[in-house]
Amino acid sequence: MPAEDTDAERTENAGRTENAEPGRPGPSAAADDITVRDPVSAPDAEGRPRRTTRRFPLFTRDTARPEGGGRAAGGDAPAPARQWPVLTVVLVVGLGLLLTALGVFRWGTLLIGAALLAGAALRWVLPDVGMLAVRSRFTDIATYGVFGLSIALLALMAQPDPVLEIPFLKDTLHFTVS
Repeated sequence: MPAEDTDAERTENAGRTENAEPGRPGPSAAADDITVRDPVSAPDAEGRPRRTTRRFPLFTRDTARPEGGGRAAGGDAPAPARQWPVLTVVLVVGLGLLLTALGVFRWGTLLIGAALLAGAALRWVLPDVGMLAVRSRFTDIATYGVFGLSIALLALMAQPDPVLEIPFLKDTLHFTVS
C-alpha cells in the first residue's frame, strides 16, 4: 500500500519538475532544504520557515504600553511625583469644573480647555508622561488638542456677551431656525 504524501513532501516536491531539461539547472540544494508552508512565510536565521504576517493573533497574550507611557519620574519617587503630568491636567480640569459650578462659567470652561491644551503640549514635549499617554503620541496630541481647542473656543463664544464672534455661525443659525 503506497504511503500518502504529507503536506511538507508535497510542498517540497512542488518546486521540482519531472521533465527537467538537461541543459537547464534545477533548483539548488539549498532551496530544497527550505520548506515554504504558505505564501507569507520566510526562513529565519537557521533556515526554518517562520510565519511573518502583520495580522494580529487570534488571542492577545499581552498589551503593549503606549509610546511614552513610562514613568515621568524615577522609580524611587512616590507615586504622585511619578504621575505629575496627568495629575496636573486633572487638577486644573477639576479647578475649572469647580469654577463652572460656582457660576463663573466662562473662566471655568476656558480653564478646562487650557488644561487639555497643556496636556497636548506635555505629551508633545516630554518623552515619558506616565498615565497621560493613553494611545500613540500623535493620537494623544490630536485628541487633547482638538478637545481643548473646541472647549476653549466654545467658552469664548458663550452667551451673553461673547468674547469671540464668528459671523457665519450667526447666519447659519438664522437659516436653520425659523
